[in-house]
Parts: sequence; C-alpha cells; structure tokens
Amino acid sequence: MCGICGWIDFDRDLGDPEARRELADMTATMTCRGPDDQGTWIDGPAALGHRRLAIIDLERGRQPMTLQEDGRTTLVLVYTGETYNYRELRQRLVALGHQFDTSSDTEVVLHAHREWGRRAAGTAVNELNGMFAYALWDTAKRELLLVRDRLGIKPLYYYPTTHGVLFGSEPKAILANGLAKRVIDADGLRRTLNFVADPHNTVFRGMREVRPGHIVRVTRDGLEQMTYWQLTDSEHTDDVPTTVRRVRELLEDTIQRQLVADVPSCTLLSGGLDSSALTALAARFGGERIRTFAVDFVGYTENFIPHPRSTTPDAPYVQEVAKFVATDHTDITLSVDELMDPDVRASTLRARDLPFTWGDLDSSLYLLFRAIRQHSTLVLSGESADEVFGGYRYFHDYARVRADTFPWLDVDTGWQYLDPGLLEKLDLPGYLDEQYRMALAEVPALTGPFSADPHERRMREVCYLSLTRFLPMLLDRKDRMSMASGVEVRVPYCDHRLVQYVFGTPWSHKTFDGREKSLLRAAIADLLPRSVVQRLKSGYPGIQDPAYNRMLRARFTELLNDRNAAVAPLLSVDASRALLGATDNWRLEHILTLQDFLTDYNVSLSV
Repeated sequence: MCGICGWIDFDRDLGDPEARRELADMTATMTCRGPDDQGTWIDGPAALGHRRLAIIDLERGRQPMTLQEDGRTTLVLVYTGETYNYRELRQRLVALGHQFDTSSDTEVVLHAHREWGRRAAGTAVNELNGMFAYALWDTAKRELLLVRDRLGIKPLYYYPTTHGVLFGSEPKAILANGLAKRVIDADGLRRTLNFVADPHNTVFRGMREVRPGHIVRVTRDGLEQMTYWQLTDSEHTDDVPTTVRRVRELLEDTIQRQLVADVPSCTLLSGGLDSSALTALAARFGGERIRTFAVDFVGYTENFIPHPRSTTPDAPYVQEVAKFVATDHTDITLSVDELMDPDVRASTLRARDLPFTWGDLDSSLYLLFRAIRQHSTLVLSGESADEVFGGYRYFHDYARVRADTFPWLDVDTGWQYLDPGLLEKLDLPGYLDEQYRMALAEVPALTGPFSADPHERRMREVCYLSLTRFLPMLLDRKDRMSMASGVEVRVPYCDHRLVQYVFGTPWSHKTFDGREKSLLRAAIADLLPRSVVQRLKSGYPGIQDPAYNRMLRARFTELLNDRNAAVAPLLSVDASRALLGATDNWRLEHILTLQDFLTDYNVSLSV
C-alpha cells in the first residue's frame, strides 16, 4: 500500500530544478500513506512520485518501477494497493517468456501491461483481482494511463492542466503543485453538503476522481475516460442452496487470497455478522492465531442507550466471538478527551483532505488504526457487506424503498442552517435529483424470470445506488483513516466476483429467510455462535457520553460568536443556533469541519 502522484506536461522538460522541487513537494504529502520508502522518476514530460508502505517483497519492491526493453525504459509504473492473484498471473507471464527481478505484485502489473495492454488499455487491468490505483507511463507512446479498481477501494484524483495533467492518491498531492488552484465553487459546495458520492466532482474546482472501474488515458491530444468494468445483469439461475454455497466458496477464496502478506495481519471485530464471519474465516485460513481489534468507549457498555442505528452494544458479542474463534483480541478503549483532542481532529481533517466528516466516527476510527499500527500493518475489514447483501434498514423499509430519491436520505435534509440566498443559489434539491436520475440511468435492466416483478426491479435499483453512491463514501473514509496511520485495510466483501454474483441475485434470494443479509447468514452459520448469527444489524458505534455533546456545542457556540469566521458567510446564524438543541451531531460536526478546512487549507470560495 502506498501513495502515488505525478505530473505530465507535454510542452515542458520536467527535469529542471523547479519542476523537481514541485514533484518532491507532491511526493512528500504522501508520507503518511507510505512511511517506509520513497522514489521519483523524471524523464522529459513525465514526472512520477511514490511513497511506499511495504507489505509484499519488503526489500525489492521499490517504486517507481520500470520495464526495460533493448536497454531502454519502455514502461514506468507507480502503484498503490494489492493484486491478490499476482502469483497466478506471474506463472502465466513466466510461461509466456517474461522474467522477473522481484516477488512483488507491482512488477506483475507492469509485465501484465507489457503482455496484454498493447491490445487495448483495459485488457491488462481486467486480469487483475484486487484493490488498486496506479499510473502507467508509456515512454514510446507518450501516454499516461490512470487506472482505478472496480469498486473504488483505492482513491485516485487528477487535475487537467493546459498541457497535461496532475494526479495523486489524495487532493493534497495535487494541491502541492502551483498549477492547481485551491478553489471550491458551487458544485464543490453541493458535493460536501450532501450524503451522496458524486463520481464527477471532488469539491475542488477543476479536480476529478478516476471513477471506479475506469481508466483515464492522457495524451497530447487530451484526456479520454474509458470503462473497463461495471455491474451487469447476469440472469441469475442458481437456486437458493446453490447460491449460498457459491457465496461461501467466493468468501473462502477471497479471504485466502487477501491474507497473503509479508507483515503481521489482523481483523477488525465488532461482534456483528460481517466482521465475525470475516474473522472466523481468517482464523481458519490464516495459519496461526489471528489478532483482532475492536473500538470501545469509556463507560459505553455500562451506560448504553439503544437507538435505531444500534440496538445493542458491541462488547459482549465481540468477547463471545473472540472466545469462540480463539483470537488474540485487544479492545481499543477511547475517552471523550481523546476524541475532542484538537490534534486528533486536525489529523482526521488532514486525512479526509476534504471538507466532510462523520465527526466522532472519523476520530475514533483514526485512533483505532493508530493503536493497531503498533501491532499490525495489515487489517481485514468487513466493509461493504451491508451494501452487497442488503443489510441496512432502508433496504427493508417500504416507504424508503419507494421514495423517488436515494433511500438512505431523509426527506428533510436539514439545510436550513445555510444562508437563504446561498440556499437558493445552490438549489440543493435540484442537485440531489440530478444525481439520482444520473445514477438510475446507469442501472442495468433486470432480465430473466424475475424481471416482471416491480419490487425486484426496484430492489435492483436500490442495490445499485448503494454500491455506487453510498459505498464509495465508506471506502473513502476507511482508506483515509487507515492510511493516515500507515495501515493497509483490505476489504474482502468488495471482491468484484462476489459483488457481481450477489448483485445479479434476485432480492427474493437475498431475503429468503425473511431477514436482512440472508445469503451471508446462511453461508457462514456454522462458523459462529448462534447469538451472533441472529444478531440484528448494529452500526459502527458512536460515543454516547454527554460530555462529548457539551464540548462539541461549546466549540460550536464559539464559532457562531465569531463574525470573522471563514464559514460565517455561508450560514444563517439564527438557524445555526437552533442546531445546538438538535439530537443529531452531524451538522454541527460538518460546519466545524468546514470552518477548519477553509482556514487550514487556505481555500477560496467561489459561489
């Protein structure tokens, strides 16, 4: 796992001292993602930077990595992520005459492009099973490929310039170059004010994300976006027992692949179905006693208050699974003071690199990974099981399913705290509706015997929306908080084979026992205690200590009293004061984060 960045300028030799300094500055911003090593490669119009977190082939897997032919460099690669089937691909490539100098997956990706990429840009990447984002420079073609994995597990941003492009794993890498402007316009503000992943907008004006399953090709003639993978209709014909068996087979294969590493590994364990199943399978295939970690808060279990998102505390279930599976378990217990520590909040903002937050959920996750880093570098997480198998409550709420919008959003989105003139200008309802219609237009039509059922057709849409407009936000959060501590997180439930197979499965199969996540529950029922198998969905825990609410509201009050605050022009002060009495902290957290972001990042607003 690493951080990558680079700069292509077809009208300039980037070997001059000024350009080298700018590339060094861009690369340095990725130190948190790659604390173990660094490297740069510059030749003519191309300058590539890399920071490395060593996971496989610790000694020889340095980057940028080059491929030589007839004594000259033909391909240059900067790569972040993991290719889980690299061993099989290596064997195939060796049989075709390729020779390798390392045992890293990065070199396999490089040779895969040499062998298969010449037919078409997407041919080589289609061979890869993994999570990745990489940039490949072809010295002969003078062509750059920016490639992102199918689900968007690893981030990759780009910023078109007059004569080329800037790119990086995070916006901060691009912003370190003087060509990139720190401006948030109306579209960027719309993105940060909504709980929907917008694949076309990254908040900063002019900056874009490489979409999941896409390649951006950069030449002197400009930029071209190409799709190499997308969810499709598969006309599912397997019955329920066959489907359950196939899910188990895919999970077993995926977890065995993702346990391959040359560093200590562990799993996140919440005591829910997803993480517990993952832990049990990892314990079976890991070859040694698996380490597990859970996040907790001082006094949380003893004073737990049930609420719709979490009806039970995690700790009793965590301990039951750890004992049942025989893991080496550690609880990371956090206090209010740690979560409200200004340095911690500043670190989570720098990790996010965008004016968006989930408040204490971000801070606690960051602190969890920071603690894990003392023991392990590689973590397996149960992220995306809810999106894949239909675990959230909104999947099973008829009113939300039938609503003509994203089903996880409330009808009242609570924008009233904004300045009325700004609200009118942004037209946030119109923006959300536009995003919703664009997403619906992408959904592959349901075919086969279930296509006549209106509910099946609607659930196909809901599943697609969740996988493409909700899941990316969770993956981004998990990536940023983990990489800020130099920890690699792997997400087996995001294996594209599993995602595609279950996506193509009819909703009646996914709920065959009348509950959420029926297929997953049936597939792993023999591995876990019955209490965990039957446990209701419980979300990532948020702190319930009243002291946190008091400290948060005290800081928010200070902000509202500061007429010179950077965020003040965006707010209706009277409406914002009303948020002090709200039970939901999200808007308070978001306004405070937006204030810090505008100040710390020296951002200009253009709305």
